[in-house]
Amino acid sequence: MASGKPVVRQVAWLSILPQLLIMVVIVLIFTLLIERFITALVVAMITYLAISNILERGIPHNHRKGVLLSKKGDYLHAIEEFQKSYDFFTKHFWIDKYRCITLLSSSRKTYTEMSLVNIAFCYAQTGEIDLTKHYYKKALDLFPDSEMAKSALDMIAILEHEPSNSVTKGE
Repeated sequence: MASGKPVVRQVAWLSILPQLLIMVVIVLIFTLLIERFITALVVAMITYLAISNILERGIPHNHRKGVLLSKKGDYLHAIEEFQKSYDFFTKHFWIDKYRCITLLSSSRKTYTEMSLVNIAFCYAQTGEIDLTKHYYKKALDLFPDSEMAKSALDMIAILEHEPSNSVTKGE
């Protein structure tokens, strides 16, 4: 079910290499345990997918819950979940830093950055512009290359300096 809310997924292509290495190791382990190569390959792939699924659903569970709440329009509760996600990944920064191994994630964006940008987005949806700007700026302070935060702050600046729409041209 599409929500109409923007979802951006960017892949860090180099992060796929460690994941492929992990996959190869799992295949090698199963080929040592199971004589038939095809059977070993199938069992290894199922194992990899199971591990990947458990990691994806387990560790960033607050982030996933925040995304679901945001898609439903429950922005205040989404903010709480994104804040929990931010706190977790700030405390355990190495999980986020090495997410291609720890979470088998090839996302270019860290969960820390995504949490801040999502908190800002949710505040924008509730009309809290000062908090929106605060969290986008915080994202830029920590992630100077954050195109999402830069674009959002640029858009806010344009909207804040735009003349009122109550007077139209030619009147």
